[in-house]
Amino acid sequence: MTMRVFLFGAGYSARAFARLAVAEGAHVAGTTRSQEKAPLLEAEGIAPFLFDGSGISAGIAAELREATHLVVSTAPDEAGDPVLRTAGAAIANMPRLRWIGYLSTVGVYGDHQGRWVDETSDCRPVSRRSKSRLEADEAWLRLGEATGKPVAILRLSGIYGPGRNAFVNLENGTARRIVKPGQVFNRIHVEDIAGALRHLAGAELGGIFNVTDDEPAPPQDVVALAAALMGVEPPPEVDFDQAEMTPMARSFYGESKRVSNARLKASGYAFRFPDHRAALRHMWEAGDWRGRQDGPAPDRRSKIRR
Repeated sequence: MTMRVFLFGAGYSARAFARLAVAEGAHVAGTTRSQEKAPLLEAEGIAPFLFDGSGISAGIAAELREATHLVVSTAPDEAGDPVLRTAGAAIANMPRLRWIGYLSTVGVYGDHQGRWVDETSDCRPVSRRSKSRLEADEAWLRLGEATGKPVAILRLSGIYGPGRNAFVNLENGTARRIVKPGQVFNRIHVEDIAGALRHLAGAELGGIFNVTDDEPAPPQDVVALAAALMGVEPPPEVDFDQAEMTPMARSFYGESKRVSNARLKASGYAFRFPDHRAALRHMWEAGDWRGRQDGPAPDRRSKIRR
């Protein structure tokens, strides 16, 4: 049966998955918040629909009735998950639905002082955004239980890939090497997010999966490697306590953990980029680190669907 996919939130990660699905002959539709993004989605084979979290249109409702696979990457807002709030009833009654994927974050685990965590570890989120994500994780799993549909919660670590990486930051002068002793982060290349989604959707597997690389690493080491590959001098190291940072950026350093991806591997998924070294070397050698442009120039004839 041909896969029909609906994306709530056709952003960076969801579009990477959509490109795989479209290449395999799937029908893909997805939402955006602005008319200006419609040509970008259409150029990638995604039928665009407007969704601002206040309700779903007749066009979206029609797509949901035909969709077999649902991917949700919209973030919770102050009132909770906007998709469940506005489309929960429609989703619960999707006649052809076979699988739901929800893109979450490893931030739900909170701070574990550098220790390893897996999907069974205690979740003790610190920030409001991570608390909201955990609430959304639980709400989507409850919907799956109520409907009997498999729901996969993909907990993502720091996302990077073409257009979003240390090379770009070095080129535009925003790269920094902030050093906090003992601090490590996991990362995930966007192509492995797409690959994990395709794997879980194809197998129609439900449950919680950490989608993250093999090797947690200090952030300053990633910048240093990118600089070495580029043949440029890395920025100087800056002590965390002395660094000027936004409150949000500083909050990320308040959590340190090593996140295991063993469950995803046990399900049969093989990572294309198991660590940041493999990914950075590939992007540099392939020359795709700047990424594609932000789509074609807006075409006034391109109409977003409603």
